[in-house]
Amino acid sequence: MINLSFEIPAPGSPWRTTWDDRIQADPKLVGEMDLRYKLFGVNVEMTIDDIEIISKKKFVTLVDLALSISHATRRLSSGEDAAFGFTESAEVIRLHQDGDLISVSSSKHSWQVSLEREELMEALTEFLREAHSRLTEHLPELAENPVIQRFSPK
Repeated sequence: MINLSFEIPAPGSPWRTTWDDRIQADPKLVGEMDLRYKLFGVNVEMTIDDIEIISKKKFVTLVDLALSISHATRRLSSGEDAAFGFTESAEVIRLHQDGDLISVSSSKHSWQVSLEREELMEALTEFLREAHSRLTEHLPELAENPVIQRFSPK
Protein backbone atom coordinates (compact mmCIF):
# COMPACT_ATOMS: atom_id res chain seq x y z
CA MET A 1 0.00 0.00 0.00
CA ILE A 2 1.43 3.36 -1.04
CA ASN A 3 0.48 6.85 0.09
CA LEU A 4 1.99 9.80 -1.75
CA SER A 5 0.36 13.10 -0.91
CA PHE A 6 1.01 16.74 -0.13
CA GLU A 7 -0.61 19.56 1.80
CA ILE A 8 -0.39 23.29 1.32
CA PRO A 9 1.05 24.84 4.49
CA ALA A 10 -1.37 26.18 7.07
CA PRO A 11 -1.91 29.92 7.46
CA GLY A 12 0.82 31.34 9.67
CA SER A 13 3.46 28.91 8.42
CA PRO A 14 6.48 30.63 6.88
CA TRP A 15 6.08 28.25 3.92
CA ARG A 16 2.55 29.58 3.32
CA THR A 17 4.06 32.79 1.94
CA THR A 18 5.32 30.75 -1.01
CA TRP A 19 1.63 30.40 -1.96
CA ASP A 20 0.17 33.64 -0.66
CA ASP A 21 2.71 36.10 -2.03
CA ARG A 22 1.60 37.23 -5.43
CA ILE A 23 3.83 36.35 -8.34
CA GLN A 24 5.20 39.61 -9.69
CA ALA A 25 5.40 38.44 -13.31
CA ASP A 26 2.79 36.96 -15.61
CA PRO A 27 2.33 33.36 -14.31
CA LYS A 28 2.70 32.07 -17.87
CA LEU A 29 6.21 33.52 -17.94
CA VAL A 30 7.55 32.66 -14.48
CA GLY A 31 10.89 30.93 -14.94
CA GLU A 32 11.88 27.44 -13.94
CA MET A 33 14.29 28.62 -11.23
CA ASP A 34 11.56 30.54 -9.37
CA LEU A 35 9.02 27.75 -9.79
CA ARG A 36 11.42 25.03 -8.69
CA TYR A 37 13.15 26.76 -5.80
CA LYS A 38 11.12 29.71 -4.48
CA LEU A 39 7.40 29.09 -4.94
CA PHE A 40 4.72 26.65 -3.78
CA GLY A 41 6.21 24.94 -0.73
CA VAL A 42 4.25 21.92 0.52
CA ASN A 43 4.38 19.22 3.18
CA VAL A 44 4.91 15.91 1.41
CA GLU A 45 4.34 12.44 2.74
CA MET A 46 5.22 9.14 1.12
CA THR A 47 4.74 5.82 2.87
CA ILE A 48 4.89 2.30 1.51
CA ASP A 49 3.61 -0.48 3.75
CA ASP A 50 4.02 1.70 6.87
CA ILE A 51 7.61 2.60 5.99
CA GLU A 52 8.14 6.34 5.91
CA ILE A 53 9.81 7.16 2.61
CA ILE A 54 9.25 10.94 2.92
CA SER A 55 8.31 12.38 6.29
CA LYS A 56 5.08 14.38 6.39
CA LYS A 57 7.08 16.98 8.32
CA LYS A 58 9.26 17.61 5.28
CA PHE A 59 8.70 20.78 3.26
CA VAL A 60 9.66 20.80 -0.40
CA THR A 61 8.76 22.97 -3.36
CA LEU A 62 5.95 21.30 -5.26
CA VAL A 63 7.12 22.12 -8.77
CA ASP A 64 10.64 20.80 -8.13
CA LEU A 65 9.31 17.53 -6.74
CA ALA A 66 6.71 17.21 -9.52
CA LEU A 67 9.36 17.68 -12.20
CA SER A 68 11.61 15.12 -10.51
CA ILE A 69 8.76 12.60 -10.20
CA SER A 70 7.69 13.27 -13.78
CA HIS A 71 11.21 12.45 -15.00
CA ALA A 72 11.27 9.28 -12.86
CA THR A 73 7.88 8.23 -14.23
CA ARG A 74 9.08 8.60 -17.82
CA ARG A 75 12.18 6.50 -17.09
CA LEU A 76 10.13 3.77 -15.39
CA SER A 77 7.67 3.78 -18.31
CA SER A 78 10.54 3.12 -20.70
CA GLY A 79 11.81 0.20 -18.61
CA GLU A 80 14.69 2.04 -16.95
CA ASP A 81 15.50 2.44 -13.28
CA ALA A 82 14.87 5.90 -11.88
CA ALA A 83 15.40 8.17 -8.92
CA PHE A 84 14.04 11.40 -7.55
CA GLY A 85 15.37 13.86 -5.04
CA PHE A 86 14.71 17.07 -3.20
CA THR A 87 16.39 20.42 -3.66
CA GLU A 88 16.43 20.97 0.10
CA SER A 89 18.11 17.63 0.87
CA ALA A 90 20.91 15.40 -0.38
CA GLU A 91 18.63 12.36 -0.10
CA VAL A 92 17.75 10.49 -3.28
CA ILE A 93 14.92 7.96 -3.52
CA ARG A 94 15.95 5.17 -5.89
CA LEU A 95 13.49 3.09 -7.91
CA HIS A 96 14.87 -0.20 -9.25
CA GLN A 97 12.78 -2.37 -11.57
CA ASP A 98 12.69 -6.10 -10.96
CA GLY A 99 10.06 -7.61 -13.23
CA ASP A 100 6.62 -6.52 -12.04
CA LEU A 101 8.07 -5.12 -8.82
CA ILE A 102 9.81 -1.86 -8.05
CA SER A 103 12.33 -1.80 -5.24
CA VAL A 104 12.40 1.55 -3.43
CA SER A 105 15.46 2.58 -1.42
CA SER A 106 17.07 5.72 -0.03
CA SER A 107 20.55 7.16 -0.26
CA LYS A 108 20.34 8.14 3.43
CA HIS A 109 18.41 5.31 5.12
CA SER A 110 18.86 1.55 5.30
CA TRP A 111 15.27 0.55 4.56
CA GLN A 112 14.24 -1.03 1.28
CA VAL A 113 10.69 -1.87 0.24
CA SER A 114 9.13 -3.35 -2.89
CA LEU A 115 5.74 -2.86 -4.45
CA GLU A 116 3.92 -3.66 -7.65
CA ARG A 117 5.11 -1.55 -10.57
CA GLU A 118 1.52 -0.69 -11.54
CA GLU A 119 0.67 0.51 -8.02
CA LEU A 120 3.70 2.80 -7.91
CA MET A 121 3.02 4.19 -11.38
CA GLU A 122 -0.60 4.94 -10.45
CA ALA A 123 0.51 6.75 -7.27
CA LEU A 124 3.14 8.80 -9.10
CA THR A 125 0.72 9.71 -11.90
CA GLU A 126 -2.00 10.71 -9.41
CA PHE A 127 0.51 12.86 -7.51
CA LEU A 128 1.37 14.69 -10.73
CA ARG A 129 -2.31 15.20 -11.58
CA GLU A 130 -3.02 16.58 -8.11
CA ALA A 131 0.04 18.86 -8.19
CA HIS A 132 -0.97 20.26 -11.58
CA SER A 133 -4.58 20.67 -10.48
CA ARG A 134 -3.76 22.50 -7.22
CA LEU A 135 -1.32 24.84 -8.95
CA THR A 136 -3.68 25.73 -11.79
CA GLU A 137 -6.63 26.15 -9.42
CA HIS A 138 -4.50 28.58 -7.41
CA LEU A 139 -3.33 30.48 -10.50
CA PRO A 140 -5.16 29.38 -13.68
CA GLU A 141 -2.59 31.12 -15.90
CA LEU A 142 0.02 28.59 -14.73
CA ALA A 143 -1.61 26.05 -17.07
CA GLU A 144 0.07 27.95 -19.92
CA ASN A 145 3.50 27.99 -18.29
CA PRO A 146 5.91 25.65 -20.17
CA VAL A 147 7.50 24.42 -16.91
CA ILE A 148 4.13 23.42 -15.46
CA GLN A 149 3.14 21.85 -18.78
CA ARG A 150 6.05 19.41 -18.40
CA PHE A 151 4.03 17.52 -15.78
CA SER A 152 0.58 18.30 -17.13
CA PRO A 153 -1.83 15.35 -17.35
CA LYS A 154 -1.97 14.02 -20.86
